[in-house]
Amino acid sequence: MPGWLIALLAAASGMTVANLYYAQPLLSSFRDVFHLSTAAAGWLITLTQIGYVIGMLFLVPLGDRLEKRGLITALLTVTTLALVAAGLATNFPVLLIASLISGSTSVVAQILVPFAASLAPDHARGRIVGRVMSGLLTGILLSRTLSSLVSDVAGWRVVYLGSAVLMALLALTLRSALPQHAPTTTIPYVRVLHSTLRLIRVHPALLRRSLYQAAMFGAFSAFWTTISYVLTGPGFRYSPIGVGIFALVGAAGAAVAPLAGQWADRKLTRPMTGAAFVLAALAFALAGLGRHHIVLIALAAIVLDMTVQATLILGQHTIYQLDPHARARLNSAFIATFFLGGALGSQLGSLTYHSGGWTAVTALGAALPVLALLYWLTEHRRATERRAAHSAG
Repeated sequence: MPGWLIALLAAASGMTVANLYYAQPLLSSFRDVFHLSTAAAGWLITLTQIGYVIGMLFLVPLGDRLEKRGLITALLTVTTLALVAAGLATNFPVLLIASLISGSTSVVAQILVPFAASLAPDHARGRIVGRVMSGLLTGILLSRTLSSLVSDVAGWRVVYLGSAVLMALLALTLRSALPQHAPTTTIPYVRVLHSTLRLIRVHPALLRRSLYQAAMFGAFSAFWTTISYVLTGPGFRYSPIGVGIFALVGAAGAAVAPLAGQWADRKLTRPMTGAAFVLAALAFALAGLGRHHIVLIALAAIVLDMTVQATLILGQHTIYQLDPHARARLNSAFIATFFLGGALGSQLGSLTYHSGGWTAVTALGAALPVLALLYWLTEHRRATERRAAHSAG
């Protein structure tokens, strides 16, 4: 793969997935503008992520069934229109519906990642996917800062309308720059969907890695959905631009993506996954202790983002090895499962903060990677049992 194509795929992935996160630092603003409770405002993040799950289940599998370049162009066109509707929304229900639609079509990022995996040579697949994912993850992290800065200067509507312009330009760029990529299957669409579910049954590693990431992304979403309330509240009284500057600290976590790809290529997937679970739980403990200390919360954010990104890269590298002809469907099942975890984490985080404050949120966040770690320990036990059975045979 030429370097410019890897860079383009990374940038495109980051720009499209950013649509899911622009609203996170603006929740306190939406709460005031539309006269909402904290829990009600949190539904904007939850429904956007549910839309992403819908897109992963029903649109991403088409990446194996249709020519990818045309599919990407069509999805970006719908995303553009939905973002325009969000930017012009006069009430919260309209904003919710538009966000649900834009969330479902922003799955373009998850068509581009397996596209990169298909083009990459076997010996460098982890490294190349890591580079593309670093762009995607940078988009997630910088989206909060960008939306805060733009909202503070020009208002929240410009955040959505500006993204609509970016999506239109991106559709034209990808249409002209991407190579045509033929479908990898000709089976009917309904059978494509059915085969996606079958992959979960056939490949236990797919289900396991999906549940790992659901726990990690639930913790990640709980943190970033509620942190704006903490920073704009009595303890810190940050402005929207202050929240945006804080969100920049998480961008440091994107540096781990290429490293995670190298770990995967060196067969270190399992030990690094366990280490990530431990560090994520410790990050929430640090965030809880640093309730009134911004430096400790910032360090917790960096560590949390690094661990979530590491497990994501390691998980995708694992599932892409399962079936080279079904990478879009494997990715569909993987991302849909963990985004359900993210949607649940967002809503639980909002409810927990409403009822128990930041301390309760950090307890919730720490519990999720601990549960993943306990499940990870069963992986070791089963591997030991298989080796024992093989030796006995």
